[in-house]
Amino acid sequence: MEFKKVTILGGGVLGTQIAMQSAYCGKEVTIWLRSEDSKTRTQPKLDRLYGVYENALKQMNDTKSAADFCGGLADSYEAFDYNDCLARARDAKNHITLTTDMAEAVKDADIVIEATAEIEKQKVEVFKNVAKVIDPKTLLVTNSSSLLPSKFTKYVPNKANYLALHFANNIWKQNITEVMRTTDTADEAFQAAARFSKEINMVPSMIKKEKAGYILNTLLIPLLSGSMELIAHGYATPEDVDRTWRTATGAPYGPCEIYDVVGLDTGYNIVKKYVHVPKFIAGYDFKAIAKLLEGYKDAGKTGVNAGEGFFKYDENGHRISGD
Repeated sequence: MEFKKVTILGGGVLGTQIAMQSAYCGKEVTIWLRSEDSKTRTQPKLDRLYGVYENALKQMNDTKSAADFCGGLADSYEAFDYNDCLARARDAKNHITLTTDMAEAVKDADIVIEATAEIEKQKVEVFKNVAKVIDPKTLLVTNSSSLLPSKFTKYVPNKANYLALHFANNIWKQNITEVMRTTDTADEAFQAAARFSKEINMVPSMIKKEKAGYILNTLLIPLLSGSMELIAHGYATPEDVDRTWRTATGAPYGPCEIYDVVGLDTGYNIVKKYVHVPKFIAGYDFKAIAKLLEGYKDAGKTGVNAGEGFFKYDENGHRISGD
C-alpha cells in the first residue's frame, strides 16, 4: 500500500513541517485546523517553509558539503537533482489544503497524523472528534512528544491501527521518525508507519514498547532542563550556555537554540505539567523553568517561527543574534 493522501491534525511547528515534507514527497496533504483564525496563523508558517526548503536546496547545490546536506530532501548527493528538487519544493504549496471540517479532512486519507498542542485535554477532544468520522481502516498516529499514545487508545475507533509516530524538528534535515507501538498496535500498522516514514524520506527508529520520551527526548530532556535551570536561576546567559555546549561537544546547536526550534510555547506546555513535583524528586526546578518560559511566551518570543525566542532569527529561520 502506498500512502497517497495524508491528513495532519494541527498546524503548529511540526504539523506544518510534516505537511510540507509530505507534499514535497508527492503526497496530497490536508491540514485540519480548529478555526478560521488558525488558518491565518498556519499559512505564514507554510510560507516560511517554502522559503526554507528553497534555501536549503540552494545551499546543498552551492556547497556540496556534508554539513549542508539534508537527508529529507535527497537520498544522497549522488542522487541529488537540484532542478527537480527545487520544482518539487515550489510545487508543494499546490498540494496542501487547509480546512476546519474534520470529516472533509480525513475523507479518503491513508494516514491521519495528530499533531496538536501538547495539552492532554485538547488532544482528547481531537481524538473523540476524529473517531466519529475516520474510516477504522485508516492508519491513525500521534506525534505527541511527551504523552504516551496509550493515553488516548480508548478514544480511537481501531486500537490495532493506532500508534505513535514522532518527528524531530527541522525534519527536512533531522529526518528521523520514532515509530512506537502500544500493546494493542498490530504488527501490520507498526510496519506501515515505518513504510510511510520512508516514503517521505524519513529514517524510522522502531520502538517496540512504550517509553516516555521515546529515544530522542529521553536523551534530550535532561540537556534542555539543565540549561533552562541555569538560565532561570541566573547562573548563565543563553549565549554562554549555548557556546559552552557547542564548543565542548562539537554539536551544531546549543540547548537554547534547540528550544527556539521546538517552540518555547510547546516547551512551556510540557514543563508546566511537572511544576508541582519537588526538585529533590524531579531532579530539576521545573517551577522556575516554567516561569522562565512563560515570560518568553507571554512576550510573544516563542522561537524561530515568531522570529525571536532566546535569540533572534530571520525569515528563513537563520539565527541573527547571539554568538
